[in-house]
Amino acid sequence: MMRTSPEGVRPMRRVLVMVGLMVSTAAVNAADGAWEKFGADVPAGPVVPLAQALADPAAHEGQSRVFSGRVVDVCQKKGCWVMLEDAGQGARVLLGDHDFYVPKDVRGPAQVHGVLSKVTLSPAAREHTAKETSPGAAVPTVEYRIVAEGVQVLADDPGA
Repeated sequence: MMRTSPEGVRPMRRVLVMVGLMVSTAAVNAADGAWEKFGADVPAGPVVPLAQALADPAAHEGQSRVFSGRVVDVCQKKGCWVMLEDAGQGARVLLGDHDFYVPKDVRGPAQVHGVLSKVTLSPAAREHTAKETSPGAAVPTVEYRIVAEGVQVLADDPGA
């Protein structure tokens, strides 16, 4: 059986520690840079999954919150809204009062900072929205909306 001297272990231990530090630093930097941000910064703090908010909308409507879900559609005319979905529930996220825009092809896990409300769409509003929606996407008569100050989407989402 071959024995390793303590002198041979120390250099190897240093190399392993250095590799470990480099890997953990790279992972932290990747996580920090993974969000594509639009509009104002999304504040740190509690995040409410959209499905949870829509299960009890009265507890969340009219209050500024950070909601999470997945961007599944974007206004195909200007990029002025996104559809956020979570566990089969959805809300249209308006990007302020056309204060900022997102790329028309952005998709993936997201967080939005804004105010939730329930809106009844007029026939004219439904027709207008249908023209901006991806082909085949339904436009309901009543929808939940979030008027957002900021949106962030995971940039490196393989499912996007």
